Amino acid sequence: MIYLLAFIGLVTLAVLLWKAFGPSATTMVRGGGASRTGRVVGPDDDPEFLWRVDRENHRRQSGTDTPTDPES
Repeated sequence: MIYLLAFIGLVTLAVLLWKAFGPSATTMVRGGGASRTGRVVGPDDDPEFLWRVDRENHRRQSGTDTPTDPES
């Protein structure tokens, strides 16, 4: 009987350690539970969007409104 309790305790300890330090533990902390690629990013957090807005502001301030990038 004591061996059964020791085995259950060992399995419980292993599961808790796996949850705390397993491979998904770092992504849960950094990504908030969701993967970084699957997460929806708002426009004010998107670096590419902010770069485009900044580029447009510089163009308007310098007086050139014609975009040179075919993507725009």
